[in-house]
Amino acid sequence: MIGASLLAGPALTATPAVAASPGLDDPAKKEIAMKLVSSAENSSLDWKAQYQYIEDIGDGRGYTAGIIGFCSGTHDMLDLVELYTRRKPDNPLAGYLPALRRVDGSDSHEGLDPGYPDAWRRAAQDQVFKQAQNDERDRVYFNPAVQRGKADGIGTLGQFTYYDAIVMHGNGGDSTSFGSIRNRALGRARPPAQGGDEVTYLNAFLDARVWAMKQEEAHSDTSRVDTAQRVFLRNRNLDLNPPLDWQVYGDSFHIG
Repeated sequence: MIGASLLAGPALTATPAVAASPGLDDPAKKEIAMKLVSSAENSSLDWKAQYQYIEDIGDGRGYTAGIIGFCSGTHDMLDLVELYTRRKPDNPLAGYLPALRRVDGSDSHEGLDPGYPDAWRRAAQDQVFKQAQNDERDRVYFNPAVQRGKADGIGTLGQFTYYDAIVMHGNGGDSTSFGSIRNRALGRARPPAQGGDEVTYLNAFLDARVWAMKQEEAHSDTSRVDTAQRVFLRNRNLDLNPPLDWQVYGDSFHIG
């Protein structure tokens, strides 16, 4: 075998390939992403403690709950509970499916109060429900963000900016959805996949994101961009490598 290798002269002189940096779907980077989102959504880095989280935060979306803020008024909570019930028909939330279907698209609690929050917290002790939350997070939010980011040629930080935007704004067709935010950015800068500069493009995307946040009172505090994502971008930490220090809503966080 050694002799065969020596005979293959041209291969030995080829320039070695440079390993691509891991994307946000690398397990270590995904863990960072979950902590960053949790710092903004729940003021905690302990994202796994949020499976049981549920409250109405007064943003017109009904109940917000779980690791990614599934909402009773925006269909993703209904999808989640339907998935959970397909996997485990006898569960604490199954009986609330008719009510969830009725309130979908509104901020109503009709048919959910007073027992739904306690039922959610009981379900959150079930590993089947935790896995359902993980799977819906990936299907609806995480995977589309990473795939679009890679197609645009942006690195781990850029993929995270996409993910955080989809988490907050959804991927629908309205003027403040992720797709509209991205289109607004594309009107000002080209992503690397189109020959543009990554930092310039990400600044344009974050500018568009801030505009979208300010269109809604519940999202008008833009610190999750200004004192978090902008900090990483100014430091040109495009691979989102720790240590990371940031602030959200006045609270300071660190990942070593």
